[in-house]
Amino acid sequence: MEKAFKTKVDKVSELTAYVGKTVGISEWIQIEQKNIDSFAAGTLDHQWIYTDPVAAANHSPYGTVVVQGFLILALIPKFAYEILHIEDAEMGLNYGLDHVRFPQAVPVDSYIRGKVDLIGYEIIDGGARIKLHITTQIKDDDRPACVAEFIIQLYN
Repeated sequence: MEKAFKTKVDKVSELTAYVGKTVGISEWIQIEQKNIDSFAAGTLDHQWIYTDPVAAANHSPYGTVVVQGFLILALIPKFAYEILHIEDAEMGLNYGLDHVRFPQAVPVDSYIRGKVDLIGYEIIDGGARIKLHITTQIKDDDRPACVAEFIIQLYN
């Protein structure tokens, strides 16, 4: 697999040179049961497939607890901001998501990371709107956990 790397630019406008390119790959992070349980508590989603290891071992097609898809999705901003540093950006606002899919379940204790491609750049008043294609990879699995287009408004 590819090694982790980041992209740093001085100005938002410099991102135009990166459209159509991979701008980074994050470090691996492990998703443990405590992360799953905390997310379940925060979202009030306590389905047994996420929170009950015994039931998951006995009844799940995966044979174990799996990570909530929305927890994986919630990590997308972390991956984006870890990978892409823009010196003159005063702030970035989440504008939305397009084309979100969860092609593969993630078993508890798996390691995941984000691969970020810049696929769009549009000038807006005070900055730019960028679109990132983020693939959440699972260590030792060729299939991604999540693929999504993350849209951010950057202001400088």
